[in-house]
Amino acid sequence: MDAQLADRLASVDARIADAVRASGRSSSDITRIVVTKFHPTTLIEELYRLGVRDMGENRQQELTAKVDALGDYADVTWHFIGQAQTNKARAIRAAADVVHSVDRAKLADALDAAAADDVLDVLLQVNLTDDPDRGGVPPAEVDALASHVAALASLRIRGVMAVAPLHDDPARAFERLADSARRVRAVVPDASWISAGMTADFSEAIAMGATHLRIGSAITGPRPTRG
Repeated sequence: MDAQLADRLASVDARIADAVRASGRSSSDITRIVVTKFHPTTLIEELYRLGVRDMGENRQQELTAKVDALGDYADVTWHFIGQAQTNKARAIRAAADVVHSVDRAKLADALDAAAADDVLDVLLQVNLTDDPDRGGVPPAEVDALASHVAALASLRIRGVMAVAPLHDDPARAFERLADSARRVRAVVPDASWISAGMTADFSEAIAMGATHLRIGSAITGPRPTRG
């Protein structure tokens, strides 16, 4: 067992618990997703032995390879959290249990067209910046996207996702996301998930209602250099 990995996981979980208590919420409200981008499957195996059951990946090829390699881990929930291309929708859908980054109708349609017999949980990614080239639907358009996705039989909207802008107060950014979450719930009342908060800002995200945290190197350690 990797003692350093166990220590990092325990340290992050203690910080999450502190933030949950400070916000007056319950720890049962929070799902901690460990982002394993660029790390080998051996690290995921260690995380599994430490009790981690929610893993996140940013790239379709890496997600697919890891799911294929770890097929015996049937109780792991795989979260796809990166920007998705429509031509990779079928591969993403085949590997992911949850897709956090649905930000346009065309992508939702592609994921729906790739359906087998299952229902895919999705979140609508909201762009909290003024840069239209960043991933995410503009907040003013989230209602329309929610209505479109809600009409697709094989997709189930679970909530919203966002990344706080680098040069913005994360609390203010996540407050804007909470407003988008309310607007989505006006369309899909049980879409209660808010995927927000990474290593540097998960305390602010929890205070603003986040339910799913995406935490990478604070748990996994530095990412290996890509070959």
